Amino acid sequence: MEQAFATAVQLARQLRARRAGSRELLEYYLDRIDRYNPALNAVVAMDVAGARAAADEADRELARGGATGPLHGVPMTVKESFDVAGLPTTWGAPALRGNVARRAAEAVRRLQSAGAIVFGKTNVPLMLADWQCANELYGVTTNPWDPARTPGGSSGGSAAALAAGLTGFEFGSDIGGSLRVPAHFCGVYSHKPTWGIVPVSGHGLGPGPATDVSVCGPMGRGTADLELGLRLTAGAEGAEARGWSLRLPPCPRARIADFRVAVLLDAPQAEVDAPVRDAIEGVARFLAGEGAEVSFDARPAIDFAGVARDATLLIRGAQSAKLPDGEYERQRRRREAAAIDDDSHEAAYARAIAATHREWLGAHARRHAMQQAWDDFFSRWDVLLCPPASTIAFRHDRVPPRHLRLVPVNGRPRPSIEQVFWAGLAGIAYLPATVAPAGRSPEGLPTGVQIVGPRHGDLTCIALARWLETGFRGFEPPPGMK
Repeated sequence: MEQAFATAVQLARQLRARRAGSRELLEYYLDRIDRYNPALNAVVAMDVAGARAAADEADRELARGGATGPLHGVPMTVKESFDVAGLPTTWGAPALRGNVARRAAEAVRRLQSAGAIVFGKTNVPLMLADWQCANELYGVTTNPWDPARTPGGSSGGSAAALAAGLTGFEFGSDIGGSLRVPAHFCGVYSHKPTWGIVPVSGHGLGPGPATDVSVCGPMGRGTADLELGLRLTAGAEGAEARGWSLRLPPCPRARIADFRVAVLLDAPQAEVDAPVRDAIEGVARFLAGEGAEVSFDARPAIDFAGVARDATLLIRGAQSAKLPDGEYERQRRRREAAAIDDDSHEAAYARAIAATHREWLGAHARRHAMQQAWDDFFSRWDVLLCPPASTIAFRHDRVPPRHLRLVPVNGRPRPSIEQVFWAGLAGIAYLPATVAPAGRSPEGLPTGVQIVGPRHGDLTCIALARWLETGFRGFEPPPGMK
């Protein structure tokens, strides 16, 4: 595969074999950015001079026979919300235009320590709060498969840059599908780690503890990149590193035929459009044909309606600390004014933003029961296949508030916001989930499958995605991006 669409692991191998140079690869991606990024607007900030100097040093070190890391000399970008020394971290907010980072986020630092050349940052929606990728500071990012459609969010610029071959590797974040939905919409791979195993310091607009539900994780054009990115960044930091170390268990299955796979194609809380559902069913049928045990009926003993409710409370509650004081106060007043039986999205949002500690503790207790139910389920099944979202990439629509936007699902308009159910299903229970390409819609747009596993079963999710990559379907570049 040509360099534009090679994986980071393949690029690193080329560099070690001296079939390419780091500066050569960097200039190659910069040239592609010049050609394709004006229309895509995926890469929004770069340190070209610093990257060239780092790439030249990587080439000199390799020529000297010096020790090299597993990503030595590989040019990559990261989501705009990560701190990178010398580049602004704005989360798309014009008021933060001058917030230039002095040091790298911990995950970025670990990638750089492995030899990666982080040369730029990719676009996000305002405050990472949308499945569309647009903000007043950097503008709109389009999907490489169809510029009329969103690449997803909030790691939308990351997925678009990967799909278009503008970067060698990417790293993003996820609280409500922000790694998984862009991968699904753009036809690339992503992995949402088990909550808490990858440090999030430097991804929070200032110091503070890790945000509930939110994780950071890798995105790439192949599963080997997901595993490498996870292994390089996962593990304790700071004071915690004095007391514990992470050991993710290996995948317990040596063959596809050994896998036990449950499949969830649809749910009343978030109806799934036929092209997405059909692609996942195709994945399941392939696995069954390879000898895996596949069930379309197995379910964890959890209340899916409760998942939908608590996803709003836990995700929005976690995000409330980042709201300006005035907006928080507005939501608090809205909460007080809402009738007890008001089940509108506006009322649910306000209740989540201004939840009392007692209400949060109740949701947390229900989450604990949910986690136990998932543990019981995964004692019988290795993974659950389900949609990353209800639809393929939808058309840009930024006029009404997010909760009022409608998308077509099986020929009928549905609120786009209800699709967060598929993100919350794994997210609020802290489960790992890998998204891999699964098929194409009738329009030729990519659709993916979400592979959910038990807590700390990250390598099992990625392993099944790898077997799908080699035997079923892998990354394919968008037309016109070659």
